[in-house]
Amino acid sequence: MPEKLFDKAVFSLAEVARSIQKAIAARYKSVYWIKAEMNKLNHYAHSGHCYPELVEKMDGKVIAEMRSVLWNGDYRRVNQRFIEITGEPLKNGVTILFQATISYDPLYGMTLRIMDIDPAYSLGELEKERQESISRLKKEGIFQANKGLSLPVVPKRLAIISVETSKGYADFLKIVDGNPWGYRFEKTLFPALLQGDKSIPSIINQLTRIAEHSDAYDAVAIIRGGGGEVGLSSYNNYMLAATIAKFPIPILTGIGHSTNETVSEMVAYKKAITPSELADFLIRRFHNFALSVSRARDIIIQRATQLLALYKTSLNDIGRYFRLNSIHLVKQQQKALGHGRIQLNMASIMSLRQAQQQVLNAQQGLKTISLASLKNTKVDLTSTERSINLLDPRQVLGRGYSITRLNGRAVKSTDGIQKGDIVETSLASGNIISTVKELNPSDE
Repeated sequence: MPEKLFDKAVFSLAEVARSIQKAIAARYKSVYWIKAEMNKLNHYAHSGHCYPELVEKMDGKVIAEMRSVLWNGDYRRVNQRFIEITGEPLKNGVTILFQATISYDPLYGMTLRIMDIDPAYSLGELEKERQESISRLKKEGIFQANKGLSLPVVPKRLAIISVETSKGYADFLKIVDGNPWGYRFEKTLFPALLQGDKSIPSIINQLTRIAEHSDAYDAVAIIRGGGGEVGLSSYNNYMLAATIAKFPIPILTGIGHSTNETVSEMVAYKKAITPSELADFLIRRFHNFALSVSRARDIIIQRATQLLALYKTSLNDIGRYFRLNSIHLVKQQQKALGHGRIQLNMASIMSLRQAQQQVLNAQQGLKTISLASLKNTKVDLTSTERSINLLDPRQVLGRGYSITRLNGRAVKSTDGIQKGDIVETSLASGNIISTVKELNPSDE
């Protein structure tokens, strides 16, 4: 009963709490199905109990929060079932549909006691987010943007987003560093969280860092170990997938799973099921280039050998011709001596000497022609290399030119551009993001 104080009915805090307790107990007598995001699981290993922190968000802001309890026995049962269905244990950041009782304690306040969790609902929420991200990326016309970029023939300079202690990262390094051909990669690690809600801003921040120096890298590799659907949910996030899709250089993924393809993998330049497979892909690029160089070398050796053989044959033919003439002249001299004509035929001797000189001249000519041919070939190769270097986009940008892209594709004219479009201009150093306010089509 309230006490009277200055003609006012005054209730004690305990009375108010007990009143609320009775009201809630009378109102909420059943078991209810509730959906919420499990912001933190709060599992205590020594007791086995969990005290999940449940929230509901709207536009990224928390609009409701409540504490709950999941006793040891219930936790072991529902967690085992969650693992069997989703391939992952209960963890922070998972949206769940759970069955609970509602109670109020004067000391601990409102509490939801979780009795059961439906893992199928969590999978359904993940698929819903996945489809929404795909639809939005396609509507914005950037779904294929990263795939439309050009990966260098030999992607040697890699920016890697991973965790230094990740098994997937260790597997990747073991293969690329231990390849039997001795191919060498330039690798820079950008550490990031790779699962959970915090992985989204973590990966995006590292991609932003890399984009500021994108000319220093040939590709970006996102690498993590294996995991179930729940652990990969962040890779279906629209913001992360959009950042990958619009990235200025090719992005390669090896995030360790073989089930549903995530949206981030769909928009990336190349998806590998595992980090090891991604490493094999990069080594194949090196090896295919090496084989082409080897074949070119073999062709050069073969053609040079054929050319030398041809010159050698011609030289042998010339030598054989002059040897026959020399033998004929000697026989003529012998015949003349046999008939008493002792005087030597000086004209024949001179003819033999001239033939010998012609052989020497032919040998010197062959040597001169061969050296000149090799020198001209070297000049042609040097000129070709210089032309290729001048056409390198980085060289062109360095001369004051720029490249303007709309949705990841190079802009060549005002056709297809509208006011309000956002374009990205690449300079020799850095990028400029612009909004189209006015178009001046060419008069041609």
